Amino acid sequence: MAILGEIIKGVIDLTDKFSTESNPVEEQKEVLKSLLNSAKNTAFGRRYNFEKILNEQEPSTLFAQTIPYYDYNKINKEWWSKLHDGEKDITWPGRPDYFALSSGTTGKTSKRIPVTNDMITAIRSAGISQVAALANFDLPAAFFEKGILMLGSSTDLTEKDDHLEGEISGISASKIPFWFRSYYKPGEEISQIDDWDERVQKISDNAKNWDIGALSGIPSWLELMLQKVIKDHNVKNIHEIWPNLQVYTSGGVAFGPYEKSFNALMGKPITVIDTYLASEGFIAFQERPETHAMKLVTNNGIYFEFVPFKPEYIQSDGSLTDDAPALTLAEVEKNQDYALVISTVSGAWRYLIGDTIEFIDIERAEIKITGRTKFFLNTVGSQLSVNKLDDAVKHLETVFKVKIPEYTLCAKRFDDDFYHSWYLGCENNLDIEKVVDELDSYLKDANKNYKVARSKALKGVKVNLVAPNVFHEWNGANKKKGGQVKMERVMGEEKFKEWEDFVLKLA
Repeated sequence: MAILGEIIKGVIDLTDKFSTESNPVEEQKEVLKSLLNSAKNTAFGRRYNFEKILNEQEPSTLFAQTIPYYDYNKINKEWWSKLHDGEKDITWPGRPDYFALSSGTTGKTSKRIPVTNDMITAIRSAGISQVAALANFDLPAAFFEKGILMLGSSTDLTEKDDHLEGEISGISASKIPFWFRSYYKPGEEISQIDDWDERVQKISDNAKNWDIGALSGIPSWLELMLQKVIKDHNVKNIHEIWPNLQVYTSGGVAFGPYEKSFNALMGKPITVIDTYLASEGFIAFQERPETHAMKLVTNNGIYFEFVPFKPEYIQSDGSLTDDAPALTLAEVEKNQDYALVISTVSGAWRYLIGDTIEFIDIERAEIKITGRTKFFLNTVGSQLSVNKLDDAVKHLETVFKVKIPEYTLCAKRFDDDFYHSWYLGCENNLDIEKVVDELDSYLKDANKNYKVARSKALKGVKVNLVAPNVFHEWNGANKKKGGQVKMERVMGEEKFKEWEDFVLKLA
């Protein structure tokens, strides 16, 4: 009998029963007041007169009117760069002990995003809330005695001046509580290995020694790790190595495009739970099994604003226009994409995180990620967000009975005409003309703006098939394997030329 598991499951169930019904709108009001009060004596707080904003009956209105939107480049140039020069009390009291390095989907140059102790505490608190929510998933007691394999960035952080630097997954893993360490795999020693291939090899070498019940990590890199373990041990699926694997906690990107290829590595169905942990904080997690939507963390160090994701509010580089309206949680609607703007306990203020979301359940503050502001394909009026592109790829998987875990595209000019030029990561040989027709027809039916664009400036679709590993090699060459690295779904023409040259070199 799983005695320890019964105890842990009992504590989780008890926590769930005694937790009070939340009111996300009221929680957000309190979070904003707390943020403003904590930072009112910082250089940022004095510049924008947080004291005056706090005295308003509804601080959110004056807050939005007073403080401009920031993206990373703007806030780093005007404010965070002073932290690197040794100054303190800039956008948050004191100086951060950590900086999260994030190239994300944009390139080789790392952003250096401050991570304060307050943010570490907030991330841990959100993680505990997520664990408590496991009571909703009806998992057996034995599950809570199994190992949890977290495939993130190296926990061997770089010491620089008076702080440490690394990716957020590495920072978070380096701060795991003592009681969790016996469950945590691959363990501290292997997790400190910086070279991703070497770390995965060590994981594979030790795989049979571990009884893994849960996996956590970005889908693309986790798939590669699982493929390596399966190949090295000459088995058909990962359940032959880890028969008690029951849960996968996905994060960083939408799981949909990877669902088919991921399930092909399993011997039996497992529970997939979505999370949304960014370099800027723990944004949301899936709280209930009956939906894939994620609940925003509305009570814990992050204040959210939502900008309607419409072409008139989005500039060519993905940033917001100055006059773009920002809505509070009390004002949002369903069936509308929003650019997510956050203010946090790490001193990010009205910060465009770069993701777009849609509300699935407003009362519960449950959302799904729909794309990236920079990956909005609107060169010739087609207005395609990443979720629409993901849906189109899943449609191709169904029609042609194949797996397409990766893709990218560009609205590219051929002679004087624009085409959507796609690269699909697929191991199968397909009839390109049939793929083109199916893709074009699906997008016409699914998106009226695309259909209009096809009758005007957008002349058609072009498709190239490449092996999925080409995408992984591209990420490895341009950024770094593993961790928070994600594939660009939509590229500009200059970046796309680099991509096509890279593909030719590997051909």
